[in-house]
Amino acid sequence: MRRPLASLLLLAAACGPPADAPLERVTIPPRATVRVVAESLSAHRIISSPAWFRVLAKVGGYERRLRIGTYEFPRGSGARSALRAIASGKAVLLRITVPEGLSLVEIAEIAERTLDIPPAEFLAAARDPALLREFEVPAPSFEGFLRPETYLFAPGVNAATLVRTLAQTFREDWDPRWTDMAAAQGLDRLNVVTLASIVEGEAAIDADRPLVAAVYRNRLRLGMPLQADPTVQYAIQLATGRRKPRLYQKDYSVESPYNTYLHPGLPPGPVGAPGSKSIEATLAPAPVPYLYFVAGPGGSHIFSRSYAEHLAAIRRLRR
Repeated sequence: MRRPLASLLLLAAACGPPADAPLERVTIPPRATVRVVAESLSAHRIISSPAWFRVLAKVGGYERRLRIGTYEFPRGSGARSALRAIASGKAVLLRITVPEGLSLVEIAEIAERTLDIPPAEFLAAARDPALLREFEVPAPSFEGFLRPETYLFAPGVNAATLVRTLAQTFREDWDPRWTDMAAAQGLDRLNVVTLASIVEGEAAIDADRPLVAAVYRNRLRLGMPLQADPTVQYAIQLATGRRKPRLYQKDYSVESPYNTYLHPGLPPGPVGAPGSKSIEATLAPAPVPYLYFVAGPGGSHIFSRSYAEHLAAIRRLRR
C-alpha cells in the first residue's frame, strides 16, 4: 500500500542527523538549479536522495526560494531541513579577528586564511586613494587606521568591503575627545595614531602603556631619538615582508625613514594598528620623568630616568 505524500513529509521531518554528526559546508552559487543543489548536498552526505530533495522542493514551493550563500549542515540533516535553511538565506558567517598591533601585511595574511581574500587585493584596497579620501585618512594607506576587533562576514566578501568595514569601525570608535586633546597638545590625528602604534608595539600589559607613552613623549619633547624597536621591525617588514622574531645589533642600522634609531622624531606613519588603550595612553601619558625602559619579567618593563639607571636595570635583569 502506498503511503500518502503527507505521511512521507512527516516522516522526513521526524528524522534528523545523529547528535555527533560532523558538520559539512556547502556553497550555493548564483543561478544554481534545484538539481545542482541536490547533487551538492548529496555529495556532502547531507541528504540521501537527490530525487526526494527535488520532490520536496517542488511540493513545498522552494524551487524559486533557494538563496545563494555558504551553509553549514550536520551530515544527514535531511532534505526538509536543508531546504528550509537554504530558503531562509541564513548563510554561515566567517569570523576574522584583527589583534592590536598588526600591520597591513599581517592583517592581509589573516584575511587570506579566514576569508580567502588574496593578500595583494587586500593591500591594494588598503592603499586605494578613493577609499582613503572617503575616510579622510591623512596617509598613503590605512596603516594604523583599521580598527583591531573581531568581525563577521558572509562568505565571498571582497577586499574593498573588508577594508571599508574596518575603517568605518575605526572612525565610529574614535572618541571626539581625542581630537580635542590632540589639538590642545599640538598633535594631529596622524601624530597620535603613529605614536600610539609604537606604544602598542612595546607595551604588553595595560599598566605599562601610560609609562611607555611618557618615555616617548619625553624624548620627543627633549629632541632625543625615539629608538623604538617596533619601528625597526616595521622597517624590516617593509624590506623583507616579515618581522623578525628577535632584533640583533646589525638590525638597528637598517636604512629606512621608519628606523627611529637613525632618524629623530616620529616615523612617517603608524607601524601597526593601535587599540583604544594605546591611543588614550598617548594622549594622557603618565606624569613621570622616565626616558628609558627595558623589558622585564612577565611582559612588564623597568623604567629609568637616566642612562646610568637604565644600564643598572639591564645588569639586574641579566643577573
